[in-house]
Amino acid sequence: MSDGLSRRELSGGLAASAAAGLSLEERVLAARQQGGQQGGERTLPREAVKGLAAGKIKDVTISRIICGGNLIGGYAHSRDLTYVSPLLKHYFTDEKIIETLEVCEECGINTIITGSGSAPLLRKYWDERGGKIQWISQIVPSEADLLGDAKRSIDGGAAGAFVIGNMGDQLTRAGRVDLVGQVVEFIRGQGVIAGCGGHNLETVMACEQARVPVDFYMKTSHSTNYWSRRTPDQTKDVIDNYAVDNYWDKEPDKTVAFMEGVEKPWIAYKVLAAGAIHPRDGFKYAFVNGADFCCVGMFDFQVREDVIIAKNTLGGQLPRIRPWMA
Repeated sequence: MSDGLSRRELSGGLAASAAAGLSLEERVLAARQQGGQQGGERTLPREAVKGLAAGKIKDVTISRIICGGNLIGGYAHSRDLTYVSPLLKHYFTDEKIIETLEVCEECGINTIITGSGSAPLLRKYWDERGGKIQWISQIVPSEADLLGDAKRSIDGGAAGAFVIGNMGDQLTRAGRVDLVGQVVEFIRGQGVIAGCGGHNLETVMACEQARVPVDFYMKTSHSTNYWSRRTPDQTKDVIDNYAVDNYWDKEPDKTVAFMEGVEKPWIAYKVLAAGAIHPRDGFKYAFVNGADFCCVGMFDFQVREDVIIAKNTLGGQLPRIRPWMA
């Protein structure tokens, strides 16, 4: 180059200038990206991820970011990519799941949401590795076996349980919110926190109208600003979000408006629209629009970066209208 600077020197100077105004966490991320590390989040200094905020549902303290169980269970929302779920099941061996839990705890995530089938492995992690991560179970009640999954989860050590979103939606459509209430009351009677999930806003609305005594709601929350989303007119004959694989909150503005008046903690999920939305945008959207927690499916190599993004988001000025409920 004519001024005597090599391309590498110029690139390094520009990177240093750009990083000068960044926070510690952002500088760490920039350094990792500049270095071309792949899956290197475990090498990030712990100082970068200390202090992740937490809230409380009753007497249970929960990190604002919760580890979701879909990836670990191999249940991927992958649109029309049929190989993704089998790939996840091969990737997430028992040892890899335990490693992921360890990284979560190192970064300040103290809670995972997963189904009752994960109980034996969680017990192994607690007993053999000294893990402390707490578990909220997503349960699948049916009219034939209304309380069995809840009982198995609580016996397995769950700190809480909730009716999983697709079942909350189905029971609501069937006019059986009373069954949701029975499950919630049973869970609460066992001394753990209880909730109801829903992809559809009508599920939360029905529970509120029926005064189901939930301790928290699981409700989807994300913008529609991603290219692969499906719009309602494209799916007008679909009654269940599970019939298509690239939308989860069809009317997010209505969700935000209704949840503003709900005085129960809100765990938002599907906040990244199955990877279509960057965590920087998805976390901010959920927290600004009233969510108290975000449940996020993460690979082990994504955990540190996600926590850093969440920490920066929560450490800034969030123009929330809804007060923190947890």
